[in-house]
Amino acid sequence: MTLTKDLLAELVRNKATCSSRQAKNLLEIMLEEIKAPLAHGEDVKISGFGKWSVNEKKPRPGRNPHTGKKIEITARRVVVFHPSDKLRSLVNKNANSQDTVESFAPKNSSS
Repeated sequence: MTLTKDLLAELVRNKATCSSRQAKNLLEIMLEEIKAPLAHGEDVKISGFGKWSVNEKKPRPGRNPHTGKKIEITARRVVVFHPSDKLRSLVNKNANSQDTVESFAPKNSSS
């Protein structure tokens, strides 16, 4: 499944009962709050979901697969995502299980 920003905004609109414009604005604000620290090399952690971090890749020798010519792959920064244990467990559950996103929500402690 591909989650587009429009689809995410629609899901937010349906769950939060707000207008489409408000949902799109909320989604844009959230994504900007994630992107800005990453652009500055800082980690971003969302409890119960996962952590994004920026790794520095050093330059290294490579090879053009079409020509066989040796090239230098330049240094760069890459974003890496590490899922939380909770998300990892949800993803790794039995494929026959009918778990939904709602099972990822915190349990009510009054039970």
